[in-house]
Amino acid sequence: MKILFKKPLNRYVLLFLLTTLFSGMILLPFTENIIILFAVLSINFIILVVFFQFLFTNYIKPLNKATKTLGEMNKGNFSARFHHSSPNILGELSIKINSLARHLSEFSIQEKIQREQLSTIIENTENGLVLIDEKGYIHLVNRKFLTMYGGGPRNYNGYLYYEVLEHNVYHDTVQQAFLYEKNVKNEFSHYIGIDKFYFEIVGVPVFNNNNNRLKGAILVIHDITEMKKLELMRKDFVANVSHELRTPITSIRGFAETLLDTGLKDTETANEFLKIIYNESDRLQLLIEELLTLSKLEEENFQLVLHQINVEELIKDITTSFQMRAKDKNIDLSIVIEENLEFKADKDKVKQIIVNLLDNAINYTSELGKITLNMTSTKDEVHIKVTDTGIGIDQESIPRIFERFYRVDKARSRNTGGTGLGLAIVKHIVDVHDGKIEIESEVDQGTTVHVYLPKK
Repeated sequence: MKILFKKPLNRYVLLFLLTTLFSGMILLPFTENIIILFAVLSINFIILVVFFQFLFTNYIKPLNKATKTLGEMNKGNFSARFHHSSPNILGELSIKINSLARHLSEFSIQEKIQREQLSTIIENTENGLVLIDEKGYIHLVNRKFLTMYGGGPRNYNGYLYYEVLEHNVYHDTVQQAFLYEKNVKNEFSHYIGIDKFYFEIVGVPVFNNNNNRLKGAILVIHDITEMKKLELMRKDFVANVSHELRTPITSIRGFAETLLDTGLKDTETANEFLKIIYNESDRLQLLIEELLTLSKLEEENFQLVLHQINVEELIKDITTSFQMRAKDKNIDLSIVIEENLEFKADKDKVKQIIVNLLDNAINYTSELGKITLNMTSTKDEVHIKVTDTGIGIDQESIPRIFERFYRVDKARSRNTGGTGLGLAIVKHIVDVHDGKIEIESEVDQGTTVHVYLPKK
């Protein structure tokens, strides 16, 4: 009889008992046999119990289960199901609820995948991102932004942008994006540690799709440091090329005009001037050739011409002229080469490396100095080392010596006929061979250049 006291039946059972009791009280004066009355009432009660048992089992209980299933789905548990096999409306309700659960589950999975994909893109993009709502509160900052400014999302999310973004350029960009409702671009610099970086910030207004009302803005921060450096290098390069070309051209023109004015009457002076013109034109030709060499090395489709190089034979082709130059300056030039040393590389380019390094060493080493060329190898690399006792390089200049036209001693390098491109060419040749170059130097003590090239 526990079924009578299920909550959904309480009111009906109580109503039946009261009705039966009331009916019995009414029928009692008119019924001679109380046993027959009790039997009739008992049969009525049993019929009603069976009816309520049927009603509870086939309708109320399934409806309770359907309600619980919908409650679980409302909590986000889309794996909950309601199974009822009757061909009536409850069976159809079961099919509809389960179909809804499947669709919601699929939608939830798709939404989760899309959310993860979007989060992955936002977190791994190379641009800093900041999402600001229409009231000025920050809702999102990505990983790149945090690497720029430090801290975590909790240091920015939920704060007004002008409370946590220090640069005024952020404030101006947001205000202009809100005011003009169009993309706004600005540039600024920012130090990360001791390094200076350049950034471009773009403010993008965000609109509601339904009513086209402004609902916030996205700040996109591009790192343009490399572009700025390239721009500065280009400007320096143009300025340096112009300067380097102007010097020999001015000399050639000046001495040529003098010769024309004098009419070549003074033979000794004319010969001296012609010699200067020849030297300046030679320097001009060298400068142009080295610029062309650099240009070829920087071409995207540049390819090395690989040879099996015998180092002893390579050095024989180089050292004769350098030994004469060293002798003229009373410089001790020593060459130490590992026996039977061979490796695979571009022969002409390796030759150019050694020539440029020895040329620099002789140019910047005073009389009675010493220069040593060592070539040794390991299992995977060939080590070219050129050591001199020259003027040396200060530590601040070492990071810049591979720049085009950079000179440690400008006056001295020009007097020796240098173009300022030698080490830049060496660095490019080493790079295209997948090698590495290192420099050790101390002012007035000398310089050692290490070049490591792969054997294969």
